Amino acid sequence: MARELSTIRNIGIIAHIDAGKTTVTEQMLYMSGTKHRAGAVDSGTTETDDDPEEQQRGITIFAACVTFRWKDCTVNLLDTPGHVDFTAEVERCLRVLDGAVVVFSAREGVEAQSETVWRQANKYSVPRIVFINKLDREGADFYRVLEEIGPRLNAEPVAIQIPVGQGPSHSREPFQGIIDLIDLKMLRFNPEDQGKTVLVEEIPTELLDDAMDWRNVMLEKLYLHNSEMMELAMEEKPIPNELVRAALREACVSLKLQPVLCGSALHGAGVQPLLDGVASYLPCPLDRPPVTGVDPKKREKSLERKPDPKEPFCALVFKILPAKTGDMFWIRVYSGKLDSNSRVYNPNRDKKENVAQLWQIHATKRERQGQIETLECGDIACCIGPRDSITGDTLCDTRDMIELPSIQFAQSVISMAIEPENTVERKKLSEVLEMLKRQDPTFHASENSESGQTLISGMGELHLEVIKNRLVRDHHLNVKFYKPRVSYRETVAKSVEVLGQCNRQVGSQQMFARLQVRFEPLEDLSGKVVVVDRTPIEKMLPDNLRQAALEELKNRSEGGGMIGSFPLTGIRISILGAETAEVGSDEVAFRIAANDAFDEGLKLGGPSLLEPVMKMEITTPADYLGEIVGDLQQRRGMIERTEARGAITSVTALAPLKELFGYSSAIRSLSQGRAGCSMEPQGYQTAPKEDAEAFAL
Repeated sequence: MARELSTIRNIGIIAHIDAGKTTVTEQMLYMSGTKHRAGAVDSGTTETDDDPEEQQRGITIFAACVTFRWKDCTVNLLDTPGHVDFTAEVERCLRVLDGAVVVFSAREGVEAQSETVWRQANKYSVPRIVFINKLDREGADFYRVLEEIGPRLNAEPVAIQIPVGQGPSHSREPFQGIIDLIDLKMLRFNPEDQGKTVLVEEIPTELLDDAMDWRNVMLEKLYLHNSEMMELAMEEKPIPNELVRAALREACVSLKLQPVLCGSALHGAGVQPLLDGVASYLPCPLDRPPVTGVDPKKREKSLERKPDPKEPFCALVFKILPAKTGDMFWIRVYSGKLDSNSRVYNPNRDKKENVAQLWQIHATKRERQGQIETLECGDIACCIGPRDSITGDTLCDTRDMIELPSIQFAQSVISMAIEPENTVERKKLSEVLEMLKRQDPTFHASENSESGQTLISGMGELHLEVIKNRLVRDHHLNVKFYKPRVSYRETVAKSVEVLGQCNRQVGSQQMFARLQVRFEPLEDLSGKVVVVDRTPIEKMLPDNLRQAALEELKNRSEGGGMIGSFPLTGIRISILGAETAEVGSDEVAFRIAANDAFDEGLKLGGPSLLEPVMKMEITTPADYLGEIVGDLQQRRGMIERTEARGAITSVTALAPLKELFGYSSAIRSLSQGRAGCSMEPQGYQTAPKEDAEAFAL
């Protein structure tokens, strides 16, 4: 797979649900000649939504990768979900991508999940271009969406295209094509071949002034980022189009601007210029900074790997597809080369792994994938052979080792109990759940030793429903499902200092240890428990005793709290001092003292129950706003903002997850099916006193 790195584009399609990501992907495959006809989401014939659950629901659930050629470029494209329950798929993809296409609906504009994926792209410093889709729909407004992007996303969009007309064919000024502000040409797209034929025309006289105004807006934004363009403008000299494109690329790659394009992907309008934009403005691997990591043996030593085939091999596992013939590990290669039938090192597990086969990825269709012998830096592909690696692990050269930063996923917020019918089903269920956990880092499963029930946890009702259907339909398991429950957490209400002691006679031996420990709540209630040693250096314990105490406190913090044995969160536990005796102060004594301090700290700190809170964005016709706001208030919801968008009103609110089970059905009932809602985890807040008392009984 050796090729010029400058011709590789590793990109993702990201957006809110139903903005048209999968349709854009299908049209890109069609325009590039990879498919003879573009599939349709509604009919379940798309290349990337090939799971039965995706085809039935008409949404993307699992990220899919396809590779195609566009002119001189090889494009590795990841189509990602838009539903918040599957935001981990977006997270893992953005972690390994060089660039992204963000799709907005020209009718709905910037929505809740649009903000989420934009923040995720910011987190990984991913350059992006924007595609405003669905310009042929009723209520489409390119200019309103363009105005929303800047303030709502803290972005710097710059339009390089504007639409000619907006709305369906029966409207007064229907969408007819787009104006290219760089070449100053009008582009029309032949509907008979799904827009594959592009007609380049002169801009009609009545539209020329408007086009020049928008071109000047584009140029003025670019002057701030390109001194050569500024000098030409000051000298009133013409600015070459190639210089405009070069300035756009430089500003886009450096995250200063986001070029905005437009069209209607359903009819193929604007997709070819979008592909040209991917090739022209999004970065290749050489444009991205070297990846950084640490030496797994000397963690304080920082290392970096450049995108060079001659550098030591280094890759990141970002997705795993379990299969009977061997799990398929999707990897992004950052440096060096990887050959099939070779050995690599996984520093996260401290294991050497075999790489038996390498495959080109084409969604999940093995028959469409090609087996390859070598991968090079810049490639996104699949390997078969590793056994111990999981999502987020590094694979590297066995001699020149490096550990890259892993992928951090959001905590699961909802769970349900499942129970197998018999012992045979229990064993099969355990195997299937382990497989699903390897595939989905936000899915968790554990067995309650007392009740015998298995608890599965996920990111939302839809997430658990998809898991449930897969267990029954795909794996033919005979299991019972019980009502979903909220994943509560516990913390302490106040800061306390306690003294943990061990002073006992065991046989002829006296055991003695004392630990002074502080428990204090953290501002970030969703964060994990932090255990630190703040003992003054002159009073520091011997290393073996210190490690024993820290280890015991960490182990206890990973268990449950005092209210309902829910996981502990948002607590800092600090060792402030210790006392030893000449005889009997060993590791066991300090473990006992640490346990005593832990129990006392939780008790005196005031156990506090935390409940997950969801951020909601509701879009509704104004006629139903009063009923929806009233219903939210009954659910303990807090309205943050209401915003009128034409005939539609957007409501942003926070509400406890406990009160939101079945909310999608409730909102449809309140609005005669005309309102919609999306939600995402916002964090945790203190639960009502009566809930904590109910668990304590």
